[in-house]
Amino acid sequence: MAPGEKIKAKIKKNLPVRGPQAPTIKELMRWYCLKTNTHGCRRIVVSRGRLRRLLWILFTLTAVALIFWQCALLVLSFYTVSVSIKIHFQKLDFPAVTICNINPYKYSAVRPLLADLEQETRAALKTLYGFSEIESRKRREAEPRSSAWEGTQPKFLNLIPLMVFNEGETSKATDFLTGRKRKVSGSIIHKAADVMHVQESKEVVGFQLCSNGTSHCAVYTFSSGVNAIQEWYKLHYMNIMAQVPLEKKINMSYSAEELVVTCFFDGVSCDARNFTLFHHPMYGNCYTFNNKENETTLSTSMGGSEYGLQVILYVNEEEYNPFLVSSTGAKVIVHRQDEYPFIEDVGTEIETAMATSIGMHLTESFKLGEPYSQCTEDGSDVPIDNIYNAAYSLQICLHSCFQTKMVEKCGCAQYSQPLPPAANYCNYQQHPNWMYCYYELHQAFVQEQLGCQSVCREACSFKEWTLTTSLAQWPSVVSEKWLLRVLTWDQGQQIKKKLNKTDLAKLLIFYKDLNQRSIMESPANSVEMLLSNFGGQLGLWMSCSIVCIIEIIEVFFIDSLSIIARQQWQKAKKWWAQRQATACPEAPRSLRGQDNPVLDIDDDLPTFTSALRLPPAPGAQVPGTPPPRYNTLRLERAFSNQLTDTQVPAES
Repeated sequence: MAPGEKIKAKIKKNLPVRGPQAPTIKELMRWYCLKTNTHGCRRIVVSRGRLRRLLWILFTLTAVALIFWQCALLVLSFYTVSVSIKIHFQKLDFPAVTICNINPYKYSAVRPLLADLEQETRAALKTLYGFSEIESRKRREAEPRSSAWEGTQPKFLNLIPLMVFNEGETSKATDFLTGRKRKVSGSIIHKAADVMHVQESKEVVGFQLCSNGTSHCAVYTFSSGVNAIQEWYKLHYMNIMAQVPLEKKINMSYSAEELVVTCFFDGVSCDARNFTLFHHPMYGNCYTFNNKENETTLSTSMGGSEYGLQVILYVNEEEYNPFLVSSTGAKVIVHRQDEYPFIEDVGTEIETAMATSIGMHLTESFKLGEPYSQCTEDGSDVPIDNIYNAAYSLQICLHSCFQTKMVEKCGCAQYSQPLPPAANYCNYQQHPNWMYCYYELHQAFVQEQLGCQSVCREACSFKEWTLTTSLAQWPSVVSEKWLLRVLTWDQGQQIKKKLNKTDLAKLLIFYKDLNQRSIMESPANSVEMLLSNFGGQLGLWMSCSIVCIIEIIEVFFIDSLSIIARQQWQKAKKWWAQRQATACPEAPRSLRGQDNPVLDIDDDLPTFTSALRLPPAPGAQVPGTPPPRYNTLRLERAFSNQLTDTQVPAES
């Protein structure tokens, strides 16, 4: 082997081998980790410290495990040739159904309380329209007044005078009671009817409300005398009924046996025991089917009218109050079991002598809360006390807010809504100013000046039943005779007269189908989607992964901040050392040799003997003898070849 090859082999043997030719697995793995683009493996090798290296090992192994797991799922789903079919049959819970007679109380029972009001109402109608009082049927014959009103002569027209305003003249009006014109002061509030008038009237009817003890008045005018008379009557009616105990009002209204003649649900017979009493201030005794007080909530497994609720109602038209209500029939509302039935707001009217079919379609809505919307889950975060014994809703919040404002500003509660704690209903005797205060507050509420609309929020989840109503004549002409006779015989104990079809109404409530529509809100941009978008952009443009992000955080934040912190610490130490050095004064420089104790005898220069006794200088090195240069000893060998002819012969 040539000398050069030997040197190369020796160098190759002594130097460590890198790359695929590495002699050991350890060296091969170290070379791979230093050269690979897989950031986790490289950080395992170059990281300093056991803790940091251990963390990078855990990150890398976790990432590898997730990759294998996801890839395995993808491969399995790719090679799985199957389809999935989900068939779901469900029973829909039947909603609660509340039914009320439009007439709240039997006229024969409540008339003694309203006799004076009725007399003055008829007198006002005679003055306005010029017709004499017409004797009504037997149910409206004069009856003795109640003992509650004996000895008193309430003058309702004096409390709230009815007036007629001529067109274009607002400062003067004709008084119903006296028939004379009088000056009218205060703001004019005109309440136009919702219907369109073909011919413009030259006169408007209204009444004046004033605050007692002050000059503040307001005149409320109506484009129709019917609306004015009914509104005026309703104010006095609420004042009178607010003073009647609840138990007495329940007895004056209709019982479940009187209201419900027949009942069927899902093909099974039911009766008045399946209805729960609910007393409404303006509608009297109402009855709820499938209420929350029942042991179980009824459900239906089929759609169609045969599998819903079928009832025949007896409304008894002869017992209707002629001035309080002007239509005949009943009102029905569909709601949840824990929801308050706002029959006066969203109730559906049922006609007499008709079969009313109501098909339902359920829609359930779920809304997202903060920060996507301002809805509330249960109303606990709304600063309005719920005065209704029911679950939170937007209507409950608005009515509770108005009733609370009514108690604060007027000192009493409005009759058509529940009582707040420690409050009483408004009446003339205790609160003579309540009517003016109520109308003024209601006007502010409609104009959103009370702040209720801004405070109350919609519920995040709610159920809504879309109703489709259809009507048919009932009973038919050919079946009227026998059907009415059978119903009269069935209700012989409860109803003491022959039934008339104008006193009856048939109601059918059912699911049109069992398809429940759910509306659920979901965020358009979630955290997972944000991370996915970030990962896609980083992988597309920079070939980055989550491990690369961790590496960047370690290098640019942890390591960089550590280096900056060390540099600042070194600068602080240096500054502190310089400050300490400037704070201590330097000692005066002494003359040369004065600190040597040997020279303390005198100031003469040292002699040879005294110099020998001097201590060696600090750090001084004693020069040593240099090694001999052995090359000089080779001179004879160097010249021996040149002086071969001058060699001395050896002696013999």
